[in-house]
Amino acid sequence: MSRIGKKLIPVSKGVTLTVSANNEVSVKGPKGELKLAVDRDIKIEEKDGNIEVSRPTEQIRHRAMHGLYRSLIANMVTGVTEGYKRTLELVGVGYRATVTGQEIDLALGYSHNIILQLPKEITATATAEKGKNPTITLESIDKQLIGQVAAKLRSLRKPEPYKGKGVRYQDEIVRRKAGKSAGK
Repeated sequence: MSRIGKKLIPVSKGVTLTVSANNEVSVKGPKGELKLAVDRDIKIEEKDGNIEVSRPTEQIRHRAMHGLYRSLIANMVTGVTEGYKRTLELVGVGYRATVTGQEIDLALGYSHNIILQLPKEITATATAEKGKNPTITLESIDKQLIGQVAAKLRSLRKPEPYKGKGVRYQDEIVRRKAGKSAGK
């Protein structure tokens, strides 16, 4: 049996979970509301302030979805209570970022600035302190969406192994390589 799927999802006060007839899960909390369409075979029940996800059979398809939907629902509950935050660091001379509304303007060493439009569910802030690398902080209640946007920002200039320049996650460790050895 799935170890992840068996775990109960604790629901804190102020969070309501509703399952519609067509198996759409809606989680509403202090930070917002998230919805997820769940496979019709997976059962979701609320017991003693916890959410239990169960599967009908031991088929490979059911076993695969059991842990998946439990994790997705747990992420939704965490998102509407605490939210998610992702911080990216711009490492390189002249690398800058400015945020205006839902637009990020990035100077990443190309001949032109890159302007990226953010989804309305994400809020971004850019900071640039003297002596430190500029940072972009993304906040949202949707874990999948914030991870996708952060990966898109990182893909614009991935960290390279020789000088370490590029856009990286704040907790990311970039393995450095030695350059060419000096001649004779």
